[in-house]
Amino acid sequence: MTVERFGISMEPELLARFDKLMRSRGYMSRSEFIRDLTRKSLLESDVESGKGNVIGTLTIVYDHNIGNVADKLLHLQHHHHEEIMSSVHIHMNEQACLEVLIIRGKTSGVRKLADNIKALKGIKHGELVITKESV
Repeated sequence: MTVERFGISMEPELLARFDKLMRSRGYMSRSEFIRDLTRKSLLESDVESGKGNVIGTLTIVYDHNIGNVADKLLHLQHHHHEEIMSSVHIHMNEQACLEVLIIRGKTSGVRKLADNIKALKGIKHGELVITKESV
């Protein structure tokens, strides 16, 4: 793989913060940190464009005693079996459950399904992380 060199100008205060963040994340090289930040930004731009398929993980925490949420989640997973590829479920304590769903599809469809799940009564917290299907 060939690489090209280029220069970056930055205010001293910004550079100090950049270096501190870089070190806190374990990077030894500014170049590698900039490459990873650039890859992340390009990936986010591609996902937001809505072009192509994405894969997302939806992590939810819920109280299984509230509003039949466990039954509703199971129903949604069966109803959307083409989009929901897999799920992992753990019991956090006697009431709380954590579930991770792997969802595949167009960006808008994945977001809509995740929003519908997060809106269910009994869901305490939900977070969707999306990446491109082809990286």
